[in-house]
Amino acid sequence: MRLVNFRKENRTEFGVEQNGFVCPLRSAGYASDSEFFAAGEQGCLAACQLLESREAERISLRDVQILSPVLRPGKILCIGLNYRDHAIESKMEIPKVPTVFLKLPSAVIGPDANIVLPTNSTQPDYEAELAAVIGRGGKNIAAEDWEKHVAGYTILNDVSARDIQLAASQWTLGKSFDTFCPIGPAIVTTDEIRDPHSLDIRLSIGGEVLQHSNTRELIFRLPDLIAYISSIVPLEPGDIISTGTPAGVGLGRTPHRWLRTGEQIEITIEGIGTLRNRTVAASA
Repeated sequence: MRLVNFRKENRTEFGVEQNGFVCPLRSAGYASDSEFFAAGEQGCLAACQLLESREAERISLRDVQILSPVLRPGKILCIGLNYRDHAIESKMEIPKVPTVFLKLPSAVIGPDANIVLPTNSTQPDYEAELAAVIGRGGKNIAAEDWEKHVAGYTILNDVSARDIQLAASQWTLGKSFDTFCPIGPAIVTTDEIRDPHSLDIRLSIGGEVLQHSNTRELIFRLPDLIAYISSIVPLEPGDIISTGTPAGVGLGRTPHRWLRTGEQIEITIEGIGTLRNRTVAASA
């Protein structure tokens, strides 16, 4: 299944996308993504039944605005330096334990929304990432049980103000400017992606491919990440774990390649789709 948040007229809803249409899940009792995630397997079953129903309301995607598939995650847990080639280009040691930092939920935007380049940063950067959305929460989750806790997968662009990020040892503020967390276009449920550790991942700007790798190159994979993070903090429905970015970011290039206004960024991950966003200058 492909799960999306969408806006039609003045109403925001959560639904299931299929064949150019979206079926609102409010008829199944889930008016929001948070209600759906909290329902666990019952919510997924209701969504499947809705798709099979001839009576289900179907709205053309042409008539809606697709939003982030998680509107306000409780936690956005990002993994730094999780591709060996990216750690090398960043001139940092290969981590022995996952490097975990936070992006603030206020930074979240959806597909086709504008990334606003702030006036107080001259080094905005891009990072294509596979993200896992937690469905079933838990604490001290065993690595072998990781799949039971994942609702599905989506794409996240970990936009970063490198000058702000690297001015201090804590990365959160440099990662959390407004609009610096594009997510989408949908959550693809785990039954449709057999192995999230074997997916082609690619980022292009204006048609030029700047990142191209495969999630098989991850240093720490989702079983390790879920076990490690949940041993410290509980994971809750709707939390996001963004698994890190491969080589090719602007920081790692010579000369550096920072984001500029008026650029179209496209991130494509096999089996999920393409997340598109355009950069704009901040208003004076």
